[in-house]
Amino acid sequence: MQPVDYTTLIASCSELCAQWLPARLEQVYQRDRFTIAIALRTLKKRGWLDISWHPQAARICISDPPPRAPDTFTFSQQLRHQLGGLALIAIVELSPWERVLDFQFAKRPGEAPLWHLYVEVMTKYSNVILTTADNLVVTCAHQVNSQQSSLRQIQTGQPYELPPSLTNPIPSLQETQQEWQERISLIPGVLWRNLIKNYRGLSKALVQPMIEASGLDPQKSTNDLSASDWQKLFKSWQEWLKNLEDSKFYPGWAATGYTVTGWLSVESVDTVQELLNDYYTGQLNQQEFSQLYHQISQKLKNITAKLQLKADTFTERLDQSDGAEFLRSQADLLMANLHEWRPGMKAITLCDFETGEPMVIKLDPEKNAVQNAQSLYKKHQKLKRARVAVEPLLAAVQAEIYYLEQVEAFLSQLDTYRTPEDLRTLEEIRDELIQQAYLKAPEHHQDNKKDTEFYRYETPSGFELLVGRNNRQNDLLTFRVAGDYDLWFHTQEIPGSHVLLRLDAGAIPDEVDLQFVADISAFYSRARQSEMVPVIYTKPKFVYKPKGAKPGMVVYKQEQVFWGKPQRAETHIAQLIGIQN
Repeated sequence: MQPVDYTTLIASCSELCAQWLPARLEQVYQRDRFTIAIALRTLKKRGWLDISWHPQAARICISDPPPRAPDTFTFSQQLRHQLGGLALIAIVELSPWERVLDFQFAKRPGEAPLWHLYVEVMTKYSNVILTTADNLVVTCAHQVNSQQSSLRQIQTGQPYELPPSLTNPIPSLQETQQEWQERISLIPGVLWRNLIKNYRGLSKALVQPMIEASGLDPQKSTNDLSASDWQKLFKSWQEWLKNLEDSKFYPGWAATGYTVTGWLSVESVDTVQELLNDYYTGQLNQQEFSQLYHQISQKLKNITAKLQLKADTFTERLDQSDGAEFLRSQADLLMANLHEWRPGMKAITLCDFETGEPMVIKLDPEKNAVQNAQSLYKKHQKLKRARVAVEPLLAAVQAEIYYLEQVEAFLSQLDTYRTPEDLRTLEEIRDELIQQAYLKAPEHHQDNKKDTEFYRYETPSGFELLVGRNNRQNDLLTFRVAGDYDLWFHTQEIPGSHVLLRLDAGAIPDEVDLQFVADISAFYSRARQSEMVPVIYTKPKFVYKPKGAKPGMVVYKQEQVFWGKPQRAETHIAQLIGIQN
């Protein structure tokens, strides 16, 4: 993930000062452990400013409104209490070429600041600190004690101190090319590394595009540069410093991230705020998606393995109970032939009543014939009781395994992150597993109240098709959205999505429409790798949810079977994604 460097921070700060100052602070909301959102209102507009101290994605930018969910974080409550209703009157760079900004708050523009919110954008050392007008720390995103840092502690009640300054020289427009070149080439090395080592405020994301835009190789040694090479690079260097001084920035997407200088840009973006918000929202969503996907997958794998072991044990006990009737027939045969028994016998061979074949019955030599028969009868009764007890237990375990396989089927559809909707779908699956007690709720967990959008398609005849993304959506689709004239589809006895073909009164789908829906249903199921998959369809009124059933579990009747081909649906979906991209 590309970190916010000094140039990017100044670009964002310049835009905020030009477009959002002064502004009234209306609300403070903490999105997660690393990000607060501040609602600002100017004379012309209202927006949310994100201030993040994330170790990889610390930043400041105008962002999307936060979710309508309770804020349970202490830090945001303290900020809300102290800053609520005040005006943000200035955003000041505290020290030259340092990534520390001072957000100043007063009762109204033109007055002296009452509070300072210091934002330190320094990767894993990032922090947000609120102080009084005389710079006493009131609260901070995270405190730093003497055990964590011997150089600088951040504690409430103590004076605020700036982070230790870097020792590297500051880039300057007044520096001559000869001085600049001598400094970079004093110790020969890789060009881009030497630039970063010898000047303050530079980053790999800045210097590599600068070098490439000058027609040079960033990996080239400083010893291998010609006089014209140095001249071209120095020209780009001064161009950068001049734009920084004049607050001229050119935000855009680069091949491997973003740029605010315009170098190697492949697509321009209107504002730095939009650029930073889109980039870091996407990167953090993808990171969270991968972590959550791995967590859920591993949990399901472990639970399913344990349940399968339990099911195998129950099945084994049932197999043993299958011999109950054989034990009773042996006992009956022994009772009918008591005269054949002799003391000390370890086994007796008697003719079976039905087949007439000889049957060997093992005996306890310490017991007589009647006692041996009674022992067989007792074993018979015990096995019969075991079957009565084990059968419902096995059925419950098998139902639980089927439910988890249903969840796994939805996970298989979310193997990669593409849109924020994918993350919300995964969060809904996590919330469902928390409600079903398969997962523990993380700290500050909030259930996703906003339902995600169904997958939506259009059949060849133009009918709308809705597909559930998870069990919560399956229930919503089947029991809330479905109308009297619609058709409900699902793979036959195979975990997968509920699929709804929306129809108006009197509308009759063609064979090609039914085939299309069957293909889609087969694709969004656990059998998507098969060539042919049985798909049933019926009216929604014939679909029922058993009492106490888990999310997404239903029974149905009056169904008809259609054979779906998931590969055809996969081709169609891939074409749609290509068109959208």
